[in-house]
Amino acid sequence: MTAVIDRADSLGTPDRPLGQPQYVCMTAVTDSNDRRAYDHCKPVLPMPANYRVRRHTLSAIPSKKEPPPAQTSLLDTLRGWLKIRELNILSVLILVGILISFFSPYFLTTDNLMGVFRSFSLIAIMSIGMMLVIITGGIDLSVGSVMGLSSLMTALAFQQGWGAFPAVLCGLGVGVAVGAFNGFLITRIELPPFIATLGTLSIGRGLMYIITKGVPVTPDIPDSFAYIGQGYIGLVPFPVVIMIVMTVCFAILMRRTRFGRHVYATGGNEVAARLSGVRTNRVKFIVYTLSGLIASLAGIISFSRFVSAEPASGFGAELDVIAAAAIGGASLSGGAGSVEGAIIGAALAGIISNGVVLLNINTYAQQAITGCVILIAVSIDIWRIRRKGR
Repeated sequence: MTAVIDRADSLGTPDRPLGQPQYVCMTAVTDSNDRRAYDHCKPVLPMPANYRVRRHTLSAIPSKKEPPPAQTSLLDTLRGWLKIRELNILSVLILVGILISFFSPYFLTTDNLMGVFRSFSLIAIMSIGMMLVIITGGIDLSVGSVMGLSSLMTALAFQQGWGAFPAVLCGLGVGVAVGAFNGFLITRIELPPFIATLGTLSIGRGLMYIITKGVPVTPDIPDSFAYIGQGYIGLVPFPVVIMIVMTVCFAILMRRTRFGRHVYATGGNEVAARLSGVRTNRVKFIVYTLSGLIASLAGIISFSRFVSAEPASGFGAELDVIAAAAIGGASLSGGAGSVEGAIIGAALAGIISNGVVLLNINTYAQQAITGCVILIAVSIDIWRIRRKGR
């Protein structure tokens, strides 16, 4: 098949040569009625040997003899799934785990590891939505308030005698509403994401104190709902199972679907993406709505676990979520990051927190350590960008 390259570098970097683009956006020559870019985007990394670029035309040249498929090792498979950034963070995660286990024999016990997984699972779940927002070049400071507000609405629904399913829908609806409101402010009113989400953060936090008057809401809940936050599947806590399922689903969404490519395109170069046919405002609206929905799910899991909706629930969670995304390799300028990286970043923060407790280090040092890790991760990211631009 012969195809025309609409923009060979629209999803790549300016310094990447045409012969080895990161992504090639192709439209079939026979497809004359619909020439929208990105409809036929295929990742090509690097350019296959049986393709040749001629006058911006990509022609398939059949080879005489196909070479035998190379056997891939476990390391090659891991490199194919994770990027260099994620591999670096994963290496740091493993190294920190080894160091903590060397000084504390309790770290590698099953109970402790399952407790660590459960403790960072909520931050990891919310970091998935935050990662999508950061990839588009934005930020969502309202996730902590959305988490607390959805937890409160779910508790109030149970207090009014609602069943488990309507109460969960009520909590999820709060997240969708707040996320859609953020998307409206950013795409229609054209407020900066920082200002828009900072405003909704304050509104959500104020509403929680107005509704509760500073008193926790602790209704009776059915066992089926309590299982969401307190149940186990074998030895694995159910919130960890939810985290794993969401990680796989959103990793496939970002890697294998057109929507995922549009998200990266919007953050990489919004003007070029818009000129190429991507509805960037719609992409950002959907991303902020998803971020609100995921944060509300975390709030429901939190309420199911503690059976109490505190007025300060989710306070400061947005900082931990942003930290997980930044540590996991997200570029705050947009266009780079992955769901797997966000989960690894949340796991690293969770292991550091657990290590502080096991090694009897002052708990106030945890925030300082996390802050240092954030500064180092972002500094390395900026250094990589500057080095690539030379």
